Amino acid sequence: MPLPILALAIASFCIGTTEFVIMGLLPEVAADLSVTIPSAGLLVTGYALGVVIGAPIIAIATASLPRKPVLVGLAMLFVIGNLFCAIAPNYWMLMIARVVTAFGHGAFFGIGSVVAANLVPRHKRASAIALMFAGLTLANILGVPAGTALGEAYGWRATFFAVVAIGVAAVIAIIALVPSAKSEEKGGGILSEVKVLGKLQVWLAMAISALASASLFAVFTYIKPILTDVSGISTSAVTWVLLLFGAGMTVGNVIGGKLADWKLMPTVIGTLIALALTHIIFAEVTGLPTAAIITVFFWGVLTFVIVPPLQMRVVESANEAPNLAATLNQGAFNVGNASGAWIGGAALTMGVPYQYLPFVGALLSFVGLAVAIWSSMLDRKAHKAKLIEEEGQQFGLEPLAGV
Repeated sequence: MPLPILALAIASFCIGTTEFVIMGLLPEVAADLSVTIPSAGLLVTGYALGVVIGAPIIAIATASLPRKPVLVGLAMLFVIGNLFCAIAPNYWMLMIARVVTAFGHGAFFGIGSVVAANLVPRHKRASAIALMFAGLTLANILGVPAGTALGEAYGWRATFFAVVAIGVAAVIAIIALVPSAKSEEKGGGILSEVKVLGKLQVWLAMAISALASASLFAVFTYIKPILTDVSGISTSAVTWVLLLFGAGMTVGNVIGGKLADWKLMPTVIGTLIALALTHIIFAEVTGLPTAAIITVFFWGVLTFVIVPPLQMRVVESANEAPNLAATLNQGAFNVGNASGAWIGGAALTMGVPYQYLPFVGALLSFVGLAVAIWSSMLDRKAHKAKLIEEEGQQFGLEPLAGV
């Protein structure tokens, strides 16, 4: 891994651990702050809302600033935010600290993906983005289990102090390793950033991101009861199955970067087809423990195969001023997280059994596939129009009005 991208990956590891480790510490947090576990669970919701709300605000506020100092500042925000989480005297102070910390999440991954893409040759840009996101996938495999174990042994505050230490390392790494020559390039300013949002392809890419994420969380939010009640897997074994899912995400992240560098939109379309089929297979094999576990691994692979190409798609579609669009795409993933969990819960409320919940995920994948095919068709149409225009100019012909 190139050292500048390693620095970004360290920061993404810190951010991923911050976001997800609270899930494993809810009982400890609830007991220490004298709140119910459902109330403590709102700390997860608060963080997600902070990402969605903060992403455009931070992106617009920093649109005219050099990218490297912005990344350093966002990494420092995570250090300070986690420090306040660690010392929060009560529930509401912890909630505020979580929300403020989350404000930098979308902007860091959005601007960081632009910086990572600019650090390498064009044919390796998606792989560079994937390497940066590797920190996020490793957070699920290493950071969250280790943070949970640390919190159980020494108290939940110890986990946040550990995240602070990782964040400090990330700040130092970004300052030392990310070269100013590439990352000091400024964005195009607020007007340029907002202007690219007028492009249909930018919104289609974000819609695909939201739908892909929704297809995952419509099912994954309820993975524990699916595995225990339907597959018959013990509660203790579920943890290992989730680690296997995280390992699949890490593998898929690398594969997705390489495939996107080869063929971007075919990778998106092919992965959405594979995701839909995997959901259908999962629904059919949930009663078979071994088959269900194997399917969960491949589900994890496909879940992150699609992330680097979708982020790269947004960066390319908004290439004149990509900061805001790339940041909003992170918000789109989080909108998908929240809406997917709600859709899955609504399906269960209407009487859909846990066993058949993956069909809901398959349906959302197919909707994302339809959007991806539409986007690809628009690409081909635009490319054909460009060829016709170039051919006309070659023969000294003016383009026809309205063509």
